[in-house]
Amino acid sequence: MNTPACPQYPGAEIRVFDAVKALAFIGDLSMGQPTDHSLRAAWLATQLARAAGADDALCGAVIEASLLRWSGCTANASGFADVLGDDIGSRAAMLAGEPQWDQPLAAVGGTHAALTPLAQIHCEVSGEVARTLGLSGTTETALRHVFEAWDGGGVPGVLAGDAVPPVVYMIGIACDLEIFGRVHGLEAAQQLITQRGGARYPQALATLAATHAAQWFDTLGKMPAAELDAALATPAMANATPAELIADVIDLKLPWMTGYSRAVAALAARCCAQLDADPLAQRRAYQAGLVHGIGRAAVPNALWNAPAQLSASAWERVRLVPYWTARAGKQTGALADVAELASYAYERADGSGYFRGLGRDALPLEARVLAAAVAWTALRAARPWRAALPENEAAQILRDEAARGRFDAEVVAALLACLHAPEVAPRATSARARSLAVLSAREIDVLRSISRGASNKEAARELELSPSTVRTHVESVFRKLACSTRAAATLKASSLGLL
Repeated sequence: MNTPACPQYPGAEIRVFDAVKALAFIGDLSMGQPTDHSLRAAWLATQLARAAGADDALCGAVIEASLLRWSGCTANASGFADVLGDDIGSRAAMLAGEPQWDQPLAAVGGTHAALTPLAQIHCEVSGEVARTLGLSGTTETALRHVFEAWDGGGVPGVLAGDAVPPVVYMIGIACDLEIFGRVHGLEAAQQLITQRGGARYPQALATLAATHAAQWFDTLGKMPAAELDAALATPAMANATPAELIADVIDLKLPWMTGYSRAVAALAARCCAQLDADPLAQRRAYQAGLVHGIGRAAVPNALWNAPAQLSASAWERVRLVPYWTARAGKQTGALADVAELASYAYERADGSGYFRGLGRDALPLEARVLAAAVAWTALRAARPWRAALPENEAAQILRDEAARGRFDAEVVAALLACLHAPEVAPRATSARARSLAVLSAREIDVLRSISRGASNKEAARELELSPSTVRTHVESVFRKLACSTRAAATLKASSLGLL
């Protein structure tokens, strides 16, 4: 993806709380849940923690881990798609406890064998998210063990009983209670939680939750959104964090999207600068580029990987991607305006875009720039159904589209002009210096290749190395980055500015 490197723009940092809410929204979409599921589950988990006598520090970890419980689910979406077909629908069925949801797993060694590597990816990535956000070690540890069970029958099944962090049990019960209460009704939810006591979670906690569930649901149902936000804002989430983390988590859903959102953001900001837009417009365009793919989490991987033209019904799901991005803005505090702008990414100047069908006069400059940046970056990147287009071919496509009125011609001219111009601002050297000190140049090449979905053999062919040399480099990368999965290494390397 030959797009200018992403500079560090002032204003790219946001509150940790806003980043966490955006990640919770993405997680809920990925798991086939209502977009307030994680918020509701976090509040229920807090009530359970307080009823169990937890102190403020533990309650804070319960909130943070609840909101980030699904932050690793984009990372294993491709794995769920491989074994269950629909990565979103299958996970929704799993969470609801639908009969026979795991029937297809019998052909791949059974449920435990199939889910253990996927859980490992999920837990490692969600733990890395918590670490990147600067949250407590208690929160990070809980996320790294979030699928363990009291009887040892969880995934991966290496911990049991009191060895499992108590936060894991509290958020597990709350999540199940929220889903069961919504899907099966309160009485059935209380029975299911009680039945799981002594197996999935401690009997005492299960009984406590079942006893208070009716009262908690009643209170939660009457709670205004602002009050719920206030109840979930821990002190640690008042700090600032780079918005790029959201982009990196979004792009983990599809390996061939690695680095895509950052590339769009960087190009959009540079194009705005080429057009002499003010610094605020540049920052808005940059942040919108980072988050414009939030709604992608609502579409199963099978549709994104489809080699042929999509059916009408499948295309309608794709057209809703910017709608879901806009909806995320309604729920993510300081990101509201940026997410609204991001939801214009697929609008076209002649009104032929989606989801609103707005024309040029209704689109601010940053929106017209974002649309062109998204199109250019996609054309220049490889996709499952085609190779990356050469620069001259991609440029001609954009010019032709502008001539037909679909893109703003002035924006397209500025975008093409800025591709080889000096960067808007010098890239911060500290992260890059640290990353280069950690990994060798060849290790970076190997990581870049495998992060985009290449197997060791494919990376060896691409880089003209032997498979054993690639394997050695991969092992070294994992050791140096303290990771054991490609997804976690990709996320960590992205935060260091390598990908």
